[in-house]
Amino acid sequence: MNQPLSYVHPAAKIAKTVVIEPFTTIGKDVIIGEGTWIGSNVTIMEGARIGKNCSIYPGAVISGVPQDLKFKGEETTAEVGDNTVIRECVTINRGTNWRKKTKIGKNCLIMAYSHIAHDCKVGDNCIFSNNSTLAGHVTVGDYVTLAGMVAVHQFCNIGRHAFIAGGSLVRKDIPPFVKAAREPLSYVGINSVGLRRRGFSSEKIREIQNIYRILYQKKFNNTQAINIIEAEVEATSDRDEILVFIKDSQRGIMKGYIQN
Repeated sequence: MNQPLSYVHPAAKIAKTVVIEPFTTIGKDVIIGEGTWIGSNVTIMEGARIGKNCSIYPGAVISGVPQDLKFKGEETTAEVGDNTVIRECVTINRGTNWRKKTKIGKNCLIMAYSHIAHDCKVGDNCIFSNNSTLAGHVTVGDYVTLAGMVAVHQFCNIGRHAFIAGGSLVRKDIPPFVKAAREPLSYVGINSVGLRRRGFSSEKIREIQNIYRILYQKKFNNTQAINIIEAEVEATSDRDEILVFIKDSQRGIMKGYIQN
């Protein structure tokens, strides 16, 4: 349902059950799925792919041109998964030739004034609190929570189920299942509250804690810690996920707890 004061490009593909409020602009080569609500004064630009049952609040700009001087107008997309909520004044830039797309997963909540730059990939069920900012080429796993005013450096990776405290500057990769806080950003424990909420057993949480004790609290370097974990900790999908993340890290993982 279009309000008469909105503009929808005739080439845009909009499901019949989409609600578009006044003063919103939707460009060409845009696809929006069933049941999505788009508030007033939203701008959805060329290359946007919006899923079903999303909510996009006033002032948001989706699929803006990348803020990257290497971008030469190539055809790329910005994709938003089903049931995702995008609050006021969020900006999501489309991709460049590097990944061809910027992608936000399903069931996410992106709070007001957050920015997701070109070629980012955000998993399902993530929460970004107000003013969270991802630079280009960032990868974020499922169930990640960024508290307010978190800023993530380009090319960083954040593992699944991680929690990053408000006001943090993320310059290194954040392994799965952890809490990150302090300045410079450091390991301060595992995200046990979030893991319990998502059905992790006490035994599984203890297993993850044990892995990170070896990695961060025993004064081993990463190579030594990895060797000990592989030798002494029973192989499970979570153990292997942590090890693969650390081994594949290009920027290096964040430091252990730093005593003030």
